[in-house]
Amino acid sequence: MLNRTQSENLFQKAKNYFPGGVNSPVRAFRSVGGTPLFIERGIGSHITDADGNTFIDFCCSWGPLISGHAHPSIVEAISEAAKLGTSFGTPTRKENELAELILSNHRYLERLRFVSSGTEAVMSAIRLARGYTGRNKILKFEGCYHGHVDALLVKAGSGLVTFGGSSSAGIPEAVVNETITVSLNDENLVEEVFQKYGNDIAAIIIEPVPANNGLLIQRKEFLEFLRTITQKHGSLLIFDEVINGFRIGFEGAAGYYNIQPDIITFGKIIGGGLPVGAYGASSEIMKHISPEGNVYQAGTLSGNPMAMAAGKAQLQLCLAPGFYERLEENCNWLSNEVESFAKQKGIPFKMHRIASIFWIAFSDAEHIRSAENIDADSMQHFRKLHAHLLDSGVYLGPSGYEVGFVSSAHTQEDLKFAAEAMKAGLVAG
Repeated sequence: MLNRTQSENLFQKAKNYFPGGVNSPVRAFRSVGGTPLFIERGIGSHITDADGNTFIDFCCSWGPLISGHAHPSIVEAISEAAKLGTSFGTPTRKENELAELILSNHRYLERLRFVSSGTEAVMSAIRLARGYTGRNKILKFEGCYHGHVDALLVKAGSGLVTFGGSSSAGIPEAVVNETITVSLNDENLVEEVFQKYGNDIAAIIIEPVPANNGLLIQRKEFLEFLRTITQKHGSLLIFDEVINGFRIGFEGAAGYYNIQPDIITFGKIIGGGLPVGAYGASSEIMKHISPEGNVYQAGTLSGNPMAMAAGKAQLQLCLAPGFYERLEENCNWLSNEVESFAKQKGIPFKMHRIASIFWIAFSDAEHIRSAENIDADSMQHFRKLHAHLLDSGVYLGPSGYEVGFVSSAHTQEDLKFAAEAMKAGLVAG
């Protein structure tokens, strides 16, 4: 069994300081049991906890570390920026440099606004959509997570097209009533929503590759349908690419599916491991943002020089020839290796994947496109697998609903080791 003595002691202390002992809920390990690991350091594809246990890391800080931990180019960029000052609250050259790098390599964007998190990016995009259209309602999908924004912490109602309820305490009913939530992958439901409320729908927001509640890969035809119906009704289409952006390609899901959304939100990789978010659109839409327009949004740490430096260093790595192709090849190898073994053993198991993102599902279903199709009982199998992998030296996010990530730091040896550990975990469970 894994020695967690130091992590257990730290967790007991943390409970005196933080709700549940953590600063973000999933870190509490409640889905998988046991004590959360307190990580001391990360280098390349490995992390080491307070007890000296080392793991091959496929959580990658929930996605941003596409080049692994403490990549020398990123560390150097942060260090050099910090020597000149950590924050100014003024414009800096580094903002221009990162924006130019992104805009010159992303055909779906003309202007950007940097913020400090993915949640802040989504919150701002929603306000911009409402300000631009003069409308109030937002349509979202069950199974897509967009951060802890009041208007988007809404679950579906009991009817096909009804207003739902809040998935968190502290959100006024008036806010909930401006959000309509429907199932993914259902054109008829979306049509029905627009028939009832089309004149007041400011935007549809979707993770084009939903990756916060399983990996619910959507049909291209469904995403194209969303593009068409929003244009027909004068609504905007928002792609939440906080996870997808720069992960499944430099142009994210917009480039992968060749679909032009109206607004795109970013986070994760854009900061190279530091807290950063952004949202972008056409010049026509972005000119409505203050101080040019009347949609207010501000932030003292927006465009922080260290974060800008880290993001530039990271995205330059992403632009290297063959970068994304190698990641996808490695992700496919790992997934195929474990899937083939499970099939031989007659174990219901699938590693759904796209580019360098994978999700473990204890099901034979070839496609799982909506949250309702996830078998909640299967999470007990993941719980056992997660415990086995920790004891074997492989770290996945502590929830069966979360996805895993392959980074450029993962070597063939890492992948082979992880594959063997997963195989052993499947037969042990």
